Amino acid sequence: MKNNFIWIIAAAGIVVGLLNVLQGYELIGLDGVFMSVLRWAFVALLLVYGFQQKTLTTWIFVSMFVGAEIGYDFPDVAVQLEFLSKIFLNLVKTIIAPLLFGTLVVGIAGHADLKQVGRMGIKSFSYFITVTLLALVVGLIAINLTEAGVGIEQGETVNQIKKTENTWQYIIVHMFPENIAKSIAEGQVLQIVIFSLLFGASMTMVADKYRHIMLDFSESLSEIMFKFTNIVMMFAPFAVGGALAFTIGKYGLGALQNLGYLLLTLYGALIAFVLLVFLPIILFLRIPLIKFINAVREPVTLAFATASSESALPKAMKAMEDFGVPRKIVAFVIPTGYSFNLDGSTLYLSLAAVFVAQAAGIEMSIPAQISMLLLLLLTSKGVAGIPRASMMVLSGAAATFNLPDWPIAMIIGIDAMMDMARTGVNVLGNCLASVVIAKWENEFDPNYVPAQEPHALEQK
Repeated sequence: MKNNFIWIIAAAGIVVGLLNVLQGYELIGLDGVFMSVLRWAFVALLLVYGFQQKTLTTWIFVSMFVGAEIGYDFPDVAVQLEFLSKIFLNLVKTIIAPLLFGTLVVGIAGHADLKQVGRMGIKSFSYFITVTLLALVVGLIAINLTEAGVGIEQGETVNQIKKTENTWQYIIVHMFPENIAKSIAEGQVLQIVIFSLLFGASMTMVADKYRHIMLDFSESLSEIMFKFTNIVMMFAPFAVGGALAFTIGKYGLGALQNLGYLLLTLYGALIAFVLLVFLPIILFLRIPLIKFINAVREPVTLAFATASSESALPKAMKAMEDFGVPRKIVAFVIPTGYSFNLDGSTLYLSLAAVFVAQAAGIEMSIPAQISMLLLLLLTSKGVAGIPRASMMVLSGAAATFNLPDWPIAMIIGIDAMMDMARTGVNVLGNCLASVVIAKWENEFDPNYVPAQEPHALEQK
């Protein structure tokens, strides 16, 4: 019954979409009121489907259509709905500092035993940084080629970026906080990252009785902020609907063209990244390509469908162990990579940040883009593997470079579709990382057979 209803919705969507396209090109002459009723009937079907599924992802997609229809049919009402996306952005900004602090401190102080892990730890982080940097570069190249944000007519005057006109000495000095409370209040993400890194490093130098107190606090803070994030994300459908309604109501359907370019740019950049970075790594290390694809197919598909890296974690770890990566390497590399090796998210961040500048009419110089790239290289390491977490880092980067919020509000409207793709690449990248480290350690065995006892993750 459920599958039949999905087919009914798909067929209705095709019919309604085709009729609207034909109407737009004046190939048919249907009454405007009739077309509006037809579109709202399709929206009603989607609402029924949303109540049946009761999942956040489903409601986000439904809200996209609801918001787009409100913006098209009732523009005067739609322009009043911007407050929904602003509320969401404000809530997201409250998450940034505590989440970054908790995850980075735990990531450093919690892995104080990397000395015992030895070469594996050094090789893992070296690989993570290298691949992340390549992802950022691909994102910058892609958005500069397509210029997806150029041409959006905003109704406000935007100041040019101030920080990019300062000397390189000033930029370096500005990385370091003079007052952590001030850094948090002003949204200076890089200063928060530097403070967190130094704080975590300091924790490794004190006695265990002191370190464990702060480590427990940081772990608790991280877990609480994950739950806090989940609560905030429950408001995402309203923000998505409000953002699309406002965008279409104020800027017209032409704004969707730029958002469509952004979406295509991201998907194209991610495909290029997989083909130009992941594939050469696989071929160079002589990793069995077809077998690897079969191994990662299920966890990557799950991550794409749910837009959550964490949902695919158990399957990814089990799949890589079955593929021939020893459990000790899988258990270290993949969980660590979930904080330090989110390739799809980092590519998206560089691409989206420049899109925001383009949409605001701000021309970012190459040095400015490199500065932003270095900022994102650090801040992306605190991104949690949860739906739409990259929006937090993007918002923080925009604040650091004096970029406006309104283009980010536009992006919210299509962020769900972008999140699916970048999350799938995140999981793919971490699966590949475990194989790379295993090959680097000369412990990869395609004929490896996991122990027969129940897998720890399956027991949970």
